[in-house]
Amino acid sequence: MQFIDQAEVDVIAGKGGDGIVAFRREKYVPAGGPSGGNGGHGGSIILRATANLQTLLDFRYAHQFKADDGQRGGPKNMTGACGHDLTLDVPCGTMVYDADTDELLGDLVAPEQILCVAKGGKGGLGNRHFLSNRQRAPEHSLPGLPGEERRLRLELKLLAEVGIIGLPNAGKSTLIASLSAARPKIADYPFTTLIPNLGVVRRPTGDGTVFADIPGLIEGAHQGLGLGHEFLRHIERTRLLLHLVDATAEHPLDHYHTIQQELMAYGHGLGDRPQIVALNKIDALDEATLDALVQQFEAELNRPIHCISAVSGVGTQPLLQQVWVALDL
Repeated sequence: MQFIDQAEVDVIAGKGGDGIVAFRREKYVPAGGPSGGNGGHGGSIILRATANLQTLLDFRYAHQFKADDGQRGGPKNMTGACGHDLTLDVPCGTMVYDADTDELLGDLVAPEQILCVAKGGKGGLGNRHFLSNRQRAPEHSLPGLPGEERRLRLELKLLAEVGIIGLPNAGKSTLIASLSAARPKIADYPFTTLIPNLGVVRRPTGDGTVFADIPGLIEGAHQGLGLGHEFLRHIERTRLLLHLVDATAEHPLDHYHTIQQELMAYGHGLGDRPQIVALNKIDALDEATLDALVQQFEAELNRPIHCISAVSGVGTQPLLQQVWVALDL
C-alpha cells in the first residue's frame, strides 16, 4: 500500500432544481390558481473521518467529486426530489484546506467526525410561491441556484502520542518493531524507511499508546532535503518526542544537535516539544567508551539519558517507564 499524505481534489455540490410554472386544471374548480412546485436542493459534499483508512490513496487518481443535482418541481405543488449528498471517507488526522485561499476548513481527528466542504444549491421557487392578492395568476418561477465549488488540499498528519526521531539508521524502525506488533522494513543502509510507521505499545494498565517512526530526518530536512520535509508535519500532533542517537556514530553528539536544529528551523513548536533522549546500539560499545559518551551527553544536556539496544531489548523497559511518566504529566 502506498503512503499518500497529501492530495488536491475538486468538489462540486449539486445544483438546485428549477421551480416550474403550472396551474390547476380540475373539473368543477373554476379558479384553480397556480400550482407550480419548488425545485429540490442540490446534494452537498461531506468529508467523514474513519479509522479504517491510513492514507489518502483514494484521492491519488480521482481528483473531482460531484454531488447529485436537485430535481425540478412538479405540478400540484410537488417539490422536486433533493439531490443525494456525497460522503467521502478520509483517514483520521486529515486537515482540510481551501487550496485557493489556504483557509483551514476543518481538522478531522475523531472517527465519524464530519465536515461539509461544499453546500448544495437551493431549489428554485415555483409560481405557487408568488401567489398574492395582487397577483392571482403568476406566470414566472425561479431557477435553482448552483452548488458550491471548491478546490481542496488534504493533508494527513498522523495521530500518534510519541514520535520517534533521529538520523537515518539510528534504529528507529528496530525500536518500534521490538516494542509493538509493527513490522517495518529494516536494513543496514540509510533511508530504509520511506514512510512513517505506526505501532501500538501496551501500557501496564492495558491501554494502547501509538508510537510513530518518523523517517528521513537529515541536515536541511526543513528545506526539503532528504525525506524529512515530507514527514516533519507528522511530528506536529505528537505529545512527546523520543530522540534516538546512534551510539556507534563517529560524533553522536553532533547527530543530536543536527536533529535539534532541524526541529527548531521547522517551527510549529517542535523545538519546545518534550523529549526523551536515548543512546541506541550500546551492545556494540565497550563499557569505558559508553561511560564516556554518557558523561558527554549528560554534561551537554544537563539531564539523564537512556542507554538501550533496540535489537536485544536492553534498557527498553526503563525507557518505556519514562515515556509513561512523561505522558501522564
